[in-house]
Amino acid sequence: MRILLIEDDKAIGGGIRDHAVADGHAVDWATSLAEAWACKDVADFGLVLLDLSLPDGSGRAFLEALRARKDLTPVIILTARDQISDRIAGLNKGADDYLVKPFDLGELSARIHAVARRYGQATAPVFTWDGVVITPAERRIVRDGKAVELTAREWAVLDRLLLRPKAIVSKVQIEEALYAFGAEVESNTVEVYVSRLRKKIGHGLIVTARGVGYRLAPQDGTP
Repeated sequence: MRILLIEDDKAIGGGIRDHAVADGHAVDWATSLAEAWACKDVADFGLVLLDLSLPDGSGRAFLEALRARKDLTPVIILTARDQISDRIAGLNKGADDYLVKPFDLGELSARIHAVARRYGQATAPVFTWDGVVITPAERRIVRDGKAVELTAREWAVLDRLLLRPKAIVSKVQIEEALYAFGAEVESNTVEVYVSRLRKKIGHGLIVTARGVGYRLAPQDGTP
């Protein structure tokens, strides 16, 4: 999933970004409201992680403006403000969840997954194909009884396919899942990651729709 992180504290922001990337997400990191709006105007995001105190304004005002635009992108507020009144105000402005700093990064991962699941951006609990069992929430793959390890970017590609397992996913959609702004995108990047996945989890699992994109083969027991 592509995440917009809005956080001006370099240490906190860096930790969140690195953790989310390790979880297989692409992260665009804005340190001000101006940067956040610039990102929002040119890209689609599956989730926003929003600090409330920013150098050029209030994160709550950003959230209010976002909802005024009829933009329903899920938002998790990350803030040091721990008053119940602050939480209520944030939720009333349209936030989907609220985490008080300092928080455990594992809990943040769980909150991200929970919000994605509510908005239909999470994958099904388990997928099975001809000896391959994939449990996305646990980042676990077993092939013929043996565990398979994927890198964060390999998971990003696979997650994008798992999100709509019966649909063709375009190369551009996969690229958006892989990279945040500033990342170098080679012309054959998607092909490289698909090739790596096929070697690890089976060549027949990912089907090429020539000139269009990729899709997953039907699961066991499905038409």
